[in-house]
Amino acid sequence: MKNLSKYFLILILLFNISNAQRIKDIAYVSGDNSTQLIGYAIVVGLAGTGDSHRTSFTIQSISSMLKRFGITVPQQDIKTRNVAAVMVTATISDFLKPGSKFDVNVSSLGDARSLQGGVLLMTPLSSMDGNVYAMAQGPLSVGGFDFDTPTGNKVARNHVLAGRVPSGGILQLSLPGSGFASNQLKVFLRSPDITTANNVTQAINTFFSQELAIASDPSEVIVNVPAERQQQVISFLSELESIEVSTDYTAKVVLNERTGTVVAGSSVKIQPVTISHGGLNIAIRSYPIISQPGAFSRAESILFNNMIPYAQQDSTSAIAIDGASNVQEVAAALNTLKVSPKDIIAIFQALKESGALTAELVIM
Repeated sequence: MKNLSKYFLILILLFNISNAQRIKDIAYVSGDNSTQLIGYAIVVGLAGTGDSHRTSFTIQSISSMLKRFGITVPQQDIKTRNVAAVMVTATISDFLKPGSKFDVNVSSLGDARSLQGGVLLMTPLSSMDGNVYAMAQGPLSVGGFDFDTPTGNKVARNHVLAGRVPSGGILQLSLPGSGFASNQLKVFLRSPDITTANNVTQAINTFFSQELAIASDPSEVIVNVPAERQQQVISFLSELESIEVSTDYTAKVVLNERTGTVVAGSSVKIQPVTISHGGLNIAIRSYPIISQPGAFSRAESILFNNMIPYAQQDSTSAIAIDGASNVQEVAAALNTLKVSPKDIIAIFQALKESGALTAELVIM
């Protein structure tokens, strides 16, 4: 028997009753920037899992590298199964100083099968302006494996065409654009919100007992550094980012129709409404029939599998909701219907269309 109405439910309820957070966790200060670096390189030491001869740029890279060491080898004689062309990327803070080490990400560029056991050769890393700011080199860590057996079987775990070189990057030059102004700072919210920006402003002014902050828009708060603290900006910032602020977010219900996931925030409300919902269950049952020939006949027995479909409409009674003011009441009201995740998604869509759902509906 095949049941065509099986779904899995994952209902996540977000409670934001006590939602005080540090400014450090919800915002960043102007000047506290990051820079993305990128470079092209080759990885050596692979166990026959590197790029094939069809990846011509890998062969060109090996040939060019050997020429720098005074070795000339015809490209047709170069074998690349132990070498792979890769792209190296990193995102680092502008406050890092020359000599600082950082992790780099390495990703295969050609048709290699695995980067496991490889070593990244010295790679110049440049930013968007084209200047080289760092160098990277070292053994890769892929966090998995991929083995082929002689019989054609394959054993694999995780993704082995991308990995990291822990502390493999070394900064060579200072990055431009880092530093804080001494007289005025700008605090940028990671999730712009009018109420949160106002709360940040009030919290800063209350903490320092001065009118230092003013919100210019939902994402930016301008903070004037007191004259007596302008020589100690880092100390002032340390106090500022530790201030706790009550955050506020738009009421949302996120629905993922592919996975059946429903995520509802604590501010979601349902106005008084009546809901009735019924599901259609389809089952196909098998009734084998055997045709037995007569005695002493030359006919053969025949098995006929008779498949008969059945359809049944669930008679779910209607329920009346006097109004749900928090996410617990919303969940309790929907649970009384005893419906699947797909049905919950349909109910939320219908509630939004009727105007009974006080929240933004996001469908993924």
